[in-house]
Amino acid sequence: MSWITKTLTSSIGRKLIMSVTGLFLCTFLVVHLVGNLQLFKHDGGAAFNAYSHFMGTNPIIRTIEWGLVLGFGFHIYEAWALYRRNKAARGHGYAQWKAEQNSEWTSRNMSLLGTIILIFLIVHLYNFFWRARFAGDLPKMGGADPLTSDYDNLYLAVVSSFQLWWYVALYVAAQISLGYHLWHGFRSGFQTLGLNHRKYMPLIKYAGYVFSVVVAAGFASMPLYFFLFTNERGDVVSNAPAFLQSVASAF
Repeated sequence: MSWITKTLTSSIGRKLIMSVTGLFLCTFLVVHLVGNLQLFKHDGGAAFNAYSHFMGTNPIIRTIEWGLVLGFGFHIYEAWALYRRNKAARGHGYAQWKAEQNSEWTSRNMSLLGTIILIFLIVHLYNFFWRARFAGDLPKMGGADPLTSDYDNLYLAVVSSFQLWWYVALYVAAQISLGYHLWHGFRSGFQTLGLNHRKYMPLIKYAGYVFSVVVAAGFASMPLYFFLFTNERGDVVSNAPAFLQSVASAF
């Protein structure tokens, strides 16, 4: 076994891979969130479907997708490997119990949070990515514009899914888990990479807190909005608060 393999399979090496892939996936979350905000446009899903079509057909984006797949794969595998190694090496004495009790809740439960996110990710990818790329069972946009009439109406599929209480509950639970996961992982990633200078670490911790809250709240707002205040076509219902109706009309 070469020194590179030994390094990458050690606890430190696995944590380095977790940190690099985790911070890389943070950039994906930002892009994904910004793109998904097109759902709030009051245009019958035209902007969101155009965005989805671009992301699904652009050759550069399709190439980057493989990097995302590898990033998720390495991140999940290394998390599982670290969990197994830590579980095997964990002591059962009072000192070990005391150390665990003094650690943060997020630190002790990263595997649980990650598992919830993984379950959601599998359901989410099947419901949208798989259906759009491989199943071919999504309705088309239609309409008079020949440039967009053949686009998959992913907007309608999203809105329909957000009318299901169990899917909304899973989605929101996953975003809460994601928020805690990011809160701990963001600063831990910088610490693992050695970027933990006492002068800058408070700023990194604050940035990680803001990032985790904004990302989690941004994603969670979508299913809650469509479940509570729209019908299956995405139209704002009459019993929605007036300010929500005005906001939707502004887009």
